[in-house]
Amino acid sequence: MILADLERDNHGYLVDFNQWNESVAEEIAKEEGVNLTNESFKVINFLRDEYINNNANQPNERNMVKSLKGDWNGKLTTKELYALFPKGPAKQAGKIAGLPETKRKGGY
Repeated sequence: MILADLERDNHGYLVDFNQWNESVAEEIAKEEGVNLTNESFKVINFLRDEYINNNANQPNERNMVKSLKGDWNGKLTTKELYALFPKGPAKQAGKIAGLPETKRKGGY
């Protein structure tokens, strides 16, 4: 699926998160200036799982660190999440994950 063929809102978020796949993630990440790594996909897949399987939950950075630290190489900190997603791990990673824009303010 080509990103240009998918419906997006005014901020570039997919309208239908079911149209997402890793190729779409790569295209959105390129637009965002983000280089995706295995660690990036751990965050992206975690956010998708939370949204799809936990009543549309969109965790903030603190909860992301708490939930992902056991599956991380080395110590996971909020600073590391921002290194992966400089415009904000919750919002930018969520966008790349094909999820709706979170309306929550970032941080803790």
